[in-house]
Amino acid sequence: MTRIRQGRSAYDTALDYLTSKDRTVREIENRLDEGNFSETEISDTVEKLKKCGLIDDARYAHNFVESRLNTKPVSKQKLRMQLAEHFIDASLIDEALQEVSDETEYGNAAAVADKYYRQFSNLDEEERIRRVGKRLISRGYTYDCIKKILEELPVRNEDNG
Repeated sequence: MTRIRQGRSAYDTALDYLTSKDRTVREIENRLDEGNFSETEISDTVEKLKKCGLIDDARYAHNFVESRLNTKPVSKQKLRMQLAEHFIDASLIDEALQEVSDETEYGNAAAVADKYYRQFSNLDEEERIRRVGKRLISRGYTYDCIKKILEELPVRNEDNG
């Protein structure tokens, strides 16, 4: 394989890769490795990007958690798995997830449940509850959390249903 763009430096290649969205250290290293840059070029480039503040895995993890919770709330466990897929160190993941309280997680799960409960209003109650439960499971919420939310769901939504 040849360099990603002939004649381009590893640093320029990494900057192009960072332009579309924030990246992790490991994602940059993998991208440069695919471009057949040497280990020295990759290492030097990563250090230069870190010094410039262009890559920071702790910031990435924090922003990732904040963004996910604001756009498509999922459980801390699901966030942990998603961050691991981006090659974030476990200690940085733990640090970023400390910002998510149990109350926040429960509130997010309840909001997701309410949304789907309204969306499935054309179904009978048993099927409606079952489908809401499946949505919560797919977002990684715990059994205890889901059980409590599903028990409260009809009461919490009786004015809207």
